[in-house]
Amino acid sequence: MTFNGTWKVDRNDNYEKFMEQMGINVVKRKMAEHDNLKITIEQNGDKFHIKESSTFRTKDIDFTLGVPFDYSLADGTEVSGTWEMEGDMLKGKFTRKDNNKVLTTTRTLVGGELVQVCRSTSIFTQFQ
Repeated sequence: MTFNGTWKVDRNDNYEKFMEQMGINVVKRKMAEHDNLKITIEQNGDKFHIKESSTFRTKDIDFTLGVPFDYSLADGTEVSGTWEMEGDMLKGKFTRKDNNKVLTTTRTLVGGELVQVCRSTSIFTQFQ
């Protein structure tokens, strides 16, 4: 399955609680409400190029499935981890460098939409 395409965030379920659980301060959480995130994915086998574009920044990310890499979240938080394919699901597991909290993100294609679910502890958010 290929994830190629440009995907725009349509809704964020539980995003505020998720960001709070991840330790993101209130000012950055309020800014994130107006982020207007678009994700462009170019997949070539096990190699990915992702461009995240929002109101506040544009970021290019290159990774290979199964190979650990460092990444900076939109709020500047540094994480380290990997992406893996599990069936038709792209699954990322990252650890925050500042507090060792684990962030798990899954991306699947459902009905022509990219559904992204982020989890930390028992709080999760779904982007669509």
